[in-house]
Amino acid sequence: MPAVKVHVSGVVQGVGFRPFVYRIAVQHSLRGYVKNLGDAGVEIWIEGTDENIEKFIADLKNRAPPLARVEHINVEKVRETGVAKFQILPSSNGGGGGDSIVPPDVALCDDCLRELFDPTNPRYMYPFIVCTNCGPRFSIIESLPYDRENTAMREFPMCEFCDEEYKDPLNRRYHAEPVCCDSCGPHYSLIDSSGAAVPGEPLKETAKLLDSGHIVAIKGIGGFHLACDAFNSEAVRELRRRLGREAQPFAVMVRSIEEVRKLAYITEHEEKELVSYRRPIVLLRKKIELDGVAPGLHTIGVMLPYAGVHYILFHHSSANAYVMTSANYPGMPMLRDNERISEFRDIADYFLVHNRRIVNRIDDSVVRFHGSRRVVIRRSRGFVPLPISSKYAYVGIAMGAELMNSFSIIKGSKIYPGQYIGDTAKVEVMEFQREAIERMRGLLGIDDYELVIVDSHPLYNTTRAGLEMSKEVLKVQHHIAHVAGVMAERALDEMVGIAIDAVGYGSDGKIWGGEIVSIAPGSVRREWHIPYYSLPGGDLASHYPLRALVGVLSTFMPEEEIERLVRSRCAGAITALPHGETEFGVILRQTEIRRNAPQTSSLGRLLDSIAVFLNIAYRRTYEGEPAMKLESAAMGGKDIHFKLREDEFISSLFEEIMSSNASVRDIAYSAHLAIARFFAERAVRVAEERGIENVGVSGGVAYNALIVSEIEKTVNDAGLKFYSSEEVPRGDNGISVGQAYVGGMYLEGIVNKNEIK
Repeated sequence: MPAVKVHVSGVVQGVGFRPFVYRIAVQHSLRGYVKNLGDAGVEIWIEGTDENIEKFIADLKNRAPPLARVEHINVEKVRETGVAKFQILPSSNGGGGGDSIVPPDVALCDDCLRELFDPTNPRYMYPFIVCTNCGPRFSIIESLPYDRENTAMREFPMCEFCDEEYKDPLNRRYHAEPVCCDSCGPHYSLIDSSGAAVPGEPLKETAKLLDSGHIVAIKGIGGFHLACDAFNSEAVRELRRRLGREAQPFAVMVRSIEEVRKLAYITEHEEKELVSYRRPIVLLRKKIELDGVAPGLHTIGVMLPYAGVHYILFHHSSANAYVMTSANYPGMPMLRDNERISEFRDIADYFLVHNRRIVNRIDDSVVRFHGSRRVVIRRSRGFVPLPISSKYAYVGIAMGAELMNSFSIIKGSKIYPGQYIGDTAKVEVMEFQREAIERMRGLLGIDDYELVIVDSHPLYNTTRAGLEMSKEVLKVQHHIAHVAGVMAERALDEMVGIAIDAVGYGSDGKIWGGEIVSIAPGSVRREWHIPYYSLPGGDLASHYPLRALVGVLSTFMPEEEIERLVRSRCAGAITALPHGETEFGVILRQTEIRRNAPQTSSLGRLLDSIAVFLNIAYRRTYEGEPAMKLESAAMGGKDIHFKLREDEFISSLFEEIMSSNASVRDIAYSAHLAIARFFAERAVRVAEERGIENVGVSGGVAYNALIVSEIEKTVNDAGLKFYSSEEVPRGDNGISVGQAYVGGMYLEGIVNKNEIK
């Protein structure tokens, strides 16, 4: 009788794939085996009739478990051995030539949730309840193959009850590596800020503490959260005070989708994402205002419970929503280890900790929607380590940018973005990146790189680290990488890209951020940019947007007129400066003599300057704050059709703003649309001149729904194809994917090294 050996690659470990193979093999009267391979692929040997083997292969392709991702099936005819039955064999450490990896951490499934609250179930109210279809994966794995001994669960030997389920191919906990129960698994404990144990049932007592207004640090799947009752404005304000987060929005975990509907408006696409296995934070349009949670914004970041601990806390609590923000100081890595909770004793009143190690720290993902399009802001839990397919195959690493950092490892025709890392200007964050890279390298079985790709900024720590990794290092300009991130997701060879961003190091040594770039085989060009204006004080302009405003106005207005205009239109911005009037005088002087006033084409800083001119925001206390508040102020506005002049973009924009008697909302709205149309029309013109049909948008400002929707409309009206990324983050968190794609284009000889740096 015929026999075949099948190799399957993709997300096929830790998702119930082997028991699925076992069931369909038995169903089709086949004999042989299935086993995991060390590279995370699966090997299957089957013997039987030709007809049954064909049916088996068809089911393998079409009936895989919901969390599995079958990317490649290789079938090889072999000699029959006469094996008597079909069985599941232990994993092999040998590679099978695949480029697969374990799945991401998955939200608690409905079956486990039902058991969690069933008093007759052995795992009743046990917070670590999981099965093959849910629970931690990436956060607990140390090495491949994905077996219990290679995870943090090896420290918890299974009891007889769990072992029986674990070994039963027909049980949904068959080889669910985190499987455990109250008798053999991890446990929670509750301690106060002095380190003393709090008596009583830990989760029940924690719920009481949260209900009474306390701040509790809660250890979850990928790290610690800081939590308080989201409806308790006093607790929220106190959390802000202790963290030193004056206005940065807090994420909120809400009891149920029904309660979410009371807080925010939800589209069908947003609801689908909220209840997905990824369970990210989704930015929703506010319906009511939670005092202090997301001040000055029209959106609120909401997520649903995704682990047993969350469901149990809500079960014992009267609260319908918790602030659930990452336990980290600004710019620092998320707290992960029990041994370091003393560092947060000035912030949290109590600590709910468990005794399972978090191997891979991983933060919550953040997304929003532009209509039906998902826009990933922070790609982490629920997404990582799933790869993005690429048309260019090699082995390499892209180090990403400085802020919102993530790296990407390239293996074959897959780009594997790592988890969110953070601000790599800090030594502690660079150490986190180094550890995360080494872990991902190990999971992918990579010893060396053909190519290392870095940002062209010479002072980035990520650039310096990349230069130490290999002799073959490729520098890629920041905004070229942004555009290439869209190309990577769509597997495109050419594009006219609108790169709208805060700041990035330009090839002329100036600060770029409002660019039109064309990328095509044999040609990479900066086609147009916002005319340069100065940023008096350099990086200080990002914190005090009045500095950017003065720089913008100085492109068409003398110093004395700027001073009069600012005093008459936005005098509060002067008061908001750390040194008030004295500092304002210095800013005017810096701009006039062009000392410590670097030149920039940044759209982000231009939006900041509009925000301060309209008295919407005087300071930036978190990344993107003035521009984000400007977008919020514009929501629901009316377009009064600003007319911008071709050769005087900045001056004509501000002339329209200054001369308008419309409301702040209508001015802000009209400014957004005018800017978007101006960029889109120029991109369309370049595309027509170059014979390129694809126009894309990326960069941090591409999270702005008003700007992107108007660009899309203009491009579509011109008969061209519009692209924006739905999987790759548009901001700096996704820049490593663009770097990785440019690296492939470079190795294929499609782009020139000197044109992209």
